[in-house]
Amino acid sequence: MIIWTTYKNSSFFLKMTIGFVLGILVGVIWGPDAEVLKPLGTLLIKMLSLIATPVIFLTVVHAVIQMNPAQLGRTGGKLILYYAITTAAAVLIGLGLALWINPGESLSLPNVEVDQPETFSLSNVILNIVPDNLFNAFSSGNLMAILFLAIIIGFTLSGMRFSTDKKLQKYGNDLQSLFEAANVLFFRILKGILLYAPIGIFAIGATSFGTQGWDTITSLLKFTAVFYLGVAILWLVVYCGILKIYNIPVRNFFRNTREAYTSAFFTSSSIATLPIAMENGKKAGISEKMVNFSLPLGAVFNSDGGALRMGASIVFAANIAGANFSPTDFLTIVFVGTLLSIGTAGIPAAGLVTLAAVLTIFDLPLEIVALIAGVDMLIGMAGTASNVVGDLVGAAVVDQSEKNQKVKTEVITQI
Repeated sequence: MIIWTTYKNSSFFLKMTIGFVLGILVGVIWGPDAEVLKPLGTLLIKMLSLIATPVIFLTVVHAVIQMNPAQLGRTGGKLILYYAITTAAAVLIGLGLALWINPGESLSLPNVEVDQPETFSLSNVILNIVPDNLFNAFSSGNLMAILFLAIIIGFTLSGMRFSTDKKLQKYGNDLQSLFEAANVLFFRILKGILLYAPIGIFAIGATSFGTQGWDTITSLLKFTAVFYLGVAILWLVVYCGILKIYNIPVRNFFRNTREAYTSAFFTSSSIATLPIAMENGKKAGISEKMVNFSLPLGAVFNSDGGALRMGASIVFAANIAGANFSPTDFLTIVFVGTLLSIGTAGIPAAGLVTLAAVLTIFDLPLEIVALIAGVDMLIGMAGTASNVVGDLVGAAVVDQSEKNQKVKTEVITQI
C-alpha cells in the first residue's frame, strides 16, 4: 500500500522518465527478447486512443462555453487572433525544422504495418470539417468534424447562458453543468490511464530498444534538438518581432518576466506559474486589468509550445512510418494543430492526448506517442516556458494596442 501511494503521488514526469530509462536498460540487456513486453505497450496505445476523442471534444466545448461574446469584445478578439497567429507560426516552425533535419528517418517500429496516408484534396478537407451525421463523426474518429461540433455546440451554449431569455439561460446553465460533469468524468478516466502510462512507456521503450538499440535514442535526441531549436526561433523571431512591432523594449520585457518563464520551465505547469506570471506582467508595465483578463485566458487557450511540438512530432512520425505528405496534408496539420493547441491547452498530458488524436487522421502508428513520451519531460519544460512567454507577450501587445487606440481616440476628440 505504501508503494502504491508513493507511486500515485509521485511526479508524472518523474514516473515517465523512470519508465523510459528502465525500458532502455531492459531493451539493451534483453535485445529482441524484450518484444515479449509489447502487449503492455499496446494496451497503453489502445487506452490513449480510447480517451483522446471524448477528452478533446469536451475540453473544447467547455472552453468555448466560458466565452461570453458580449464581454469578449475587442480585447478578447485581439487576444484570440494573437493566439491563432502565434500558434500557427509555432506549428509551421516545428514542421519546417523537422522537414529540414528529418528526425526519425533511420528508425522504424517492429511489427507495425503502416498504410500510406490518404492524400486529401482541399475540397475534401473543407467538406470533412462538417459531418453529415453526428454519431458517424465520433464513431469514425473524424477529428476535424468533432472540433467543428465542439465549437458550434460551445458557442450555442454560450449564447444560451448569456441570453436575456430566462428560460434559455436555465437550459444553457443546465447543459453547461452536464458538460462539466462529463468533463470531470473523462478527466478521472484519463488520470487513471496516466497512472498506467509509465508501465506502457517502459514496455514500448524496451521493445524499441531491444530491436533497434541506439538508433532509437539517437532519433529521439535529434527530435528533442529540433524542438529546442524551434523554441529558440519562436522566442527570437516571433515573440521578439511582435514586441518590436509594438515598440515594447525586448530586453526589459524579458528581464521583468524572467521569474515567470524560469518557474514554468522547472515546474512544467502553466497553471502553477500563473500567479508569478501575473506579478511579472504588472512589473513589465502591462495594465492590471489586462493581466487579470488575458493571462488566465492564455493559460486555457494558448499553447505555442504544444503547437511547435505537434508540427515536429507529425514529421517525426511520418519519417518512422515512411509516409509522404502532400502540401494539402501539411495545411491540414497546421489547421488542426492550431485548433487543438488553442482549445486543449489546459488538459493534463495535452501533448500526448492531442498527438494521439492527430496521428489517427493520417493512419500513423500510435506507438510513436509512447516513444516521444520518453523525452516528454525535456520537451514539456521548454514547451511550458514558451506557453507562459507567449501569454505575456500577447498581454503586452494587446495592452499596448489598447493604449494606442485610446490615444488616437483622444486626439480625434480634441480635433
